[in-house]
Amino acid sequence: MKLVKIETEYIRLDQFLKWAGIADTGSHAKILIAEQNVKVNGQVETQRGKKLRKGDTVEINGNVLQVD
Repeated sequence: MKLVKIETEYIRLDQFLKWAGIADTGSHAKILIAEQNVKVNGQVETQRGKKLRKGDTVEINGNVLQVD
Protein backbone atom coordinates (compact mmCIF):
# COMPACT_ATOMS: atom_id res chain seq x y z
CA MET A 1 0.00 0.00 0.00
CA LYS A 2 1.30 3.41 -0.98
CA LEU A 3 0.53 6.45 1.17
CA VAL A 4 -0.37 9.63 -0.72
CA LYS A 5 -0.13 12.79 1.37
CA ILE A 6 -2.67 15.58 0.91
CA GLU A 7 -2.53 19.03 2.47
CA THR A 8 -6.28 19.71 2.55
CA GLU A 9 -9.24 18.29 4.49
CA TYR A 10 -10.35 16.29 1.45
CA ILE A 11 -9.56 15.75 -2.22
CA ARG A 12 -11.88 14.77 -5.06
CA LEU A 13 -11.32 11.33 -6.55
CA ASP A 14 -10.38 12.61 -10.01
CA GLN A 15 -7.91 15.08 -8.51
CA PHE A 16 -6.47 12.33 -6.31
CA LEU A 17 -5.81 10.08 -9.31
CA LYS A 18 -3.85 12.90 -10.95
CA TRP A 19 -2.05 13.85 -7.71
CA ALA A 20 -0.98 10.23 -7.15
CA GLY A 21 0.31 9.91 -10.72
CA ILE A 22 -2.26 7.28 -11.77
CA ALA A 23 -3.95 9.52 -14.35
CA ASP A 24 -2.06 11.88 -16.65
CA THR A 25 -4.98 14.27 -17.14
CA GLY A 26 -8.43 14.96 -15.79
CA SER A 27 -10.01 13.32 -18.81
CA HIS A 28 -7.89 10.19 -18.24
CA ALA A 29 -9.12 10.09 -14.62
CA LYS A 30 -12.70 10.51 -15.83
CA ILE A 31 -12.32 7.52 -18.17
CA LEU A 32 -10.80 5.30 -15.47
CA ILE A 33 -13.68 6.13 -13.12
CA ALA A 34 -16.40 5.77 -15.79
CA GLU A 35 -15.08 2.35 -16.81
CA GLN A 36 -15.49 1.25 -13.17
CA ASN A 37 -11.78 0.54 -12.73
CA VAL A 38 -11.57 2.41 -9.41
CA LYS A 39 -12.60 1.20 -5.96
CA VAL A 40 -12.84 3.46 -2.92
CA ASN A 41 -12.77 1.66 0.42
CA GLY A 42 -13.47 -1.63 -1.38
CA GLN A 43 -16.49 -0.41 -3.39
CA VAL A 44 -16.54 0.48 -7.10
CA GLU A 45 -16.85 4.26 -7.34
CA THR A 46 -18.34 6.00 -10.39
CA GLN A 47 -18.49 9.56 -9.04
CA ARG A 48 -15.38 11.48 -10.01
CA GLY A 49 -16.25 14.17 -7.46
CA LYS A 50 -16.29 11.68 -4.56
CA LYS A 51 -14.58 13.36 -1.60
CA LEU A 52 -11.68 11.39 -0.17
CA ARG A 53 -10.42 12.03 3.33
CA LYS A 54 -7.39 10.82 5.25
CA GLY A 55 -7.60 7.06 5.81
CA ASP A 56 -9.62 6.33 2.66
CA THR A 57 -8.18 3.73 0.30
CA VAL A 58 -8.27 3.77 -3.49
CA GLU A 59 -7.63 0.63 -5.54
CA ILE A 60 -6.95 0.63 -9.26
CA ASN A 61 -5.44 -2.11 -11.41
CA GLY A 62 -4.16 -3.97 -8.34
CA ASN A 63 -2.52 -0.87 -6.84
CA VAL A 64 -3.76 0.23 -3.42
CA LEU A 65 -3.25 3.83 -2.34
CA GLN A 66 -4.20 5.37 0.98
CA VAL A 67 -4.98 9.03 1.52
CA ASP A 68 -2.63 10.32 4.20
